[in-house]
Amino acid sequence: MLPIISEDPVQDGDAFEEVPEPVAPAAHGVITHPTGADVKGQRLDRVLAAALPEISRSRLQALIRDGQVAADSVVRADPGFKLRGGETLVLTVPPAVAADPIGETIPLEVVYEDDHLIVIDKPAGLVVHPAAGHESGTLVNALIAHCGDSLSGIGGVKRPGIVHRLDKDTSGLLVIAKTDAAHAGLSEQFAAHGTDGRLERAYIAVVWGVPPRMKGSIDAALSRSAHNRVKIAVVPEGSGRHAVTHYEVMETFADREVSSGDKHPPVASLVRLVLETGRTHQIRVHMAHIGHPLLGDPVYGKGFLTRASRLPEVARDTLATLGRQALHAAELGFEHPVTGKPLRFQSALPADLAGLITALRPSSAAARKVPARSRGRRN
Repeated sequence: MLPIISEDPVQDGDAFEEVPEPVAPAAHGVITHPTGADVKGQRLDRVLAAALPEISRSRLQALIRDGQVAADSVVRADPGFKLRGGETLVLTVPPAVAADPIGETIPLEVVYEDDHLIVIDKPAGLVVHPAAGHESGTLVNALIAHCGDSLSGIGGVKRPGIVHRLDKDTSGLLVIAKTDAAHAGLSEQFAAHGTDGRLERAYIAVVWGVPPRMKGSIDAALSRSAHNRVKIAVVPEGSGRHAVTHYEVMETFADREVSSGDKHPPVASLVRLVLETGRTHQIRVHMAHIGHPLLGDPVYGKGFLTRASRLPEVARDTLATLGRQALHAAELGFEHPVTGKPLRFQSALPADLAGLITALRPSSAAARKVPARSRGRRN
């Protein structure tokens, strides 16, 4: 995979994707942790998270709220409870809950599978796990039917084996854990977001216009929108979750009017994106934030609908029938959580996105390839 050479990040003061925090391992029972004076004034959840790195902080917070944590025999149900130092903490970890959704015979494109994990090339339109409005017909339902009892249950009742997600209308590669050990190991890698070099994720998107630089980074915190809870928004740093997306422009597509002598800027571009973090709708929000939302994005690209009139006719018709954001999870690499072997996978563009890109390339060759020298030196 090609490294991204970052330029000055966009400053502002949510990815495909929200990556769940690592989940608790299969082990369960009572864990006792004596604290020292050095934890005085610290939050209960932070102290436990530091002491028990194999259990995610989000999981610990849920256990605290469920009354599963006591400090000196007093149950503390507030994750933010401040310790005085010297308490003995007792955590009760219940057994993993088995998957509740039923298996359904839904075709899956299996890229790789062994006794520990399975890699799927998810089609657009398939919801990853059951949720309100999508109680069946999801990837989880298909996986339960395909994997049977081997599917990891520690993701919870609604998300067995799920380590990371893709939006319903984003296609591409997903890895799912089949065992609890694989689930814990993969979750730990996704929590690190590739900072240790083990995890690599890259996406291909078609966006409106062309970013200001051929290669750069978008560093902007994300949080649920205060005006529309369905949407994610860029917020001042410190008031949301840290989020960084790296991009590289691979190709630009000319305006349909260029052939008539007008000098309009390119109407769209093909972009490769690498996630440094994994937040809900991260790529979609970040690209919209810099003024280049994804083609077909019904949530973050509404203000660009009139741009379609600048597309070549065949591209305009292709976009009208696309029915989703032009985003594909094309590359996925990670360290096998059991064997330690590096695994790398690539997914070709699905027919709908490949057709859109082809339609954006007029036969007159008005589409312009970005010269290699403008992409920066590769390490």
